[in-house]
Amino acid sequence: MPRFSANLGFLWTEMGLPDAIRRAHRAGFAAVECHWPYEEDSGAVRAALDETGLPMLGINTRKGPDAGDFGLAALPGREPEARAAIDEAFAYGGAIGASAVHVMAGKSLGLEGAAEAFEANLHHACDLAAGHGMTVLIEPLNHRDAPGYFLVGIENAAAIVARVGRPELKIMFDCYHTQITQGDLLRRFEAHRALIGHVQIAAVPSRAEPDEGEVAYDWLLPAIDALGYDGYVGAEYRPRAGTDAGLSWLARMQAA
Repeated sequence: MPRFSANLGFLWTEMGLPDAIRRAHRAGFAAVECHWPYEEDSGAVRAALDETGLPMLGINTRKGPDAGDFGLAALPGREPEARAAIDEAFAYGGAIGASAVHVMAGKSLGLEGAAEAFEANLHHACDLAAGHGMTVLIEPLNHRDAPGYFLVGIENAAAIVARVGRPELKIMFDCYHTQITQGDLLRRFEAHRALIGHVQIAAVPSRAEPDEGEVAYDWLLPAIDALGYDGYVGAEYRPRAGTDAGLSWLARMQAA
């Protein structure tokens, strides 16, 4: 049976992160994850995690200071900003006991030097991850939601992981993004299973609760389990009508 993590970047956003952690615990989630928690007091976040016993699976590096920024790590010429964002993420993540940092690449598809900048910054992130006992995640996105994003496609992510060659570096397998861009989710997951560090879900194409649309998660998640995946599945969706109102999927999938 999958273990589900609440992505608090989308769920219970009407409250502060410590209270959202407590609400996720009461709802029956086994873990939490978030996007950009940096305005929250790390001590209060850590206290809520300790109180509930929920692990914090991961946080993102900042999007960046400029309008239109959606990550910095694959933007040549902005290496100092990218590394400052990576340093900040590992410092904050270490303070709250997070397991991973998602290093956001940014919108630099086709830009000369983008791949080299990304891989150099990932080496920097992996050095920090090794010192903290953490993981570095990279996530292929789709260009409908993130036009021009550098990293698209599971195979491209796998090639980057191979070139960087660091055990700390893994792929975030987001079923929503991968279905929109490529489809064939189970076969792609199976082909890259050894490189996958985390899984996320949402309905396609709505990005709502994972109980509608193109992807039959009732079938897919047990199939992923059968392939030996023993990590968490992150619920990274936009609720249709409030988080609490849309949680019937969780009880049903946990009981499957």
